[in-house]
Amino acid sequence: MPIITEDSVQRRSGDGALGSYEALLFSESGGLTQFGALVEILAPGSASSYAHWHEAEDEMIYVLDGTVTLVEGDSEQEIGAGTVATFVAGVETAHRLENRGDTPARILVIGTRAPRDRVHYPGHDRVQLIERSHGEERRWTKANGAPADPLKG
Repeated sequence: MPIITEDSVQRRSGDGALGSYEALLFSESGGLTQFGALVEILAPGSASSYAHWHEAEDEMIYVLDGTVTLVEGDSEQEIGAGTVATFVAGVETAHRLENRGDTPARILVIGTRAPRDRVHYPGHDRVQLIERSHGEERRWTKANGAPADPLKG
């Protein structure tokens, strides 16, 4: 059983169209395959992703520190430390988190990892097809199934 700390965890970071972020990849660091767990650190002005929903994977977020705006469909709600939000697989309401505050926000993100999933990005006419039966393969299409370039975060 590996013990993972903030000093030993695998990390991913970036600064792109969605702003600056860092992710502490606990599932990858521990070799887990059935669910994903990470801490996402969103800098002020950043978003967690493009608004999306999953056909086959449940998601849950728990705000550890800071305040974020949950954008879900046409509604927005500010949520802070100690708040949980859940997103049930197959519910066709796109969601994302935005840090509109002045300090970084830390969010625990947990999600199932289905063998196959389709992630819909309705505001961008994109669908990401994820296949995990032999490793992990990702392909992008438009909503009508035509090939498409991936969204860049």
